[in-house]
Amino acid sequence: MSSNPGRIARRIHVKGKVQGVWYRGWTIDQANELGLDGWVRNRIDGSVEAVVAGPADKVEALIVRCHAGPPAARVDKVTVEDIAGTVAAGFIQKATI
Repeated sequence: MSSNPGRIARRIHVKGKVQGVWYRGWTIDQANELGLDGWVRNRIDGSVEAVVAGPADKVEALIVRCHAGPPAARVDKVTVEDIAGTVAAGFIQKATI
């Protein structure tokens, strides 16, 4: 993330039926549509984690979308936390941890 005013970064953690339902691919599509930077990955506990950076209104729009997810998903819980540091340009899928 840069020091641009109005630019924020958030870590999003999504629980529910969010693996095997195209949640990561959907997140990439949504982030690209909104012009956001960051990454998404599955976690070994069955959840999905993402780090997202960009204009505050666009990041918040993605967070709202994450509460629903793609059609086959069932989202039970979304937690969001502020993060500091640099987020690389573009939006990618990372390996499961």
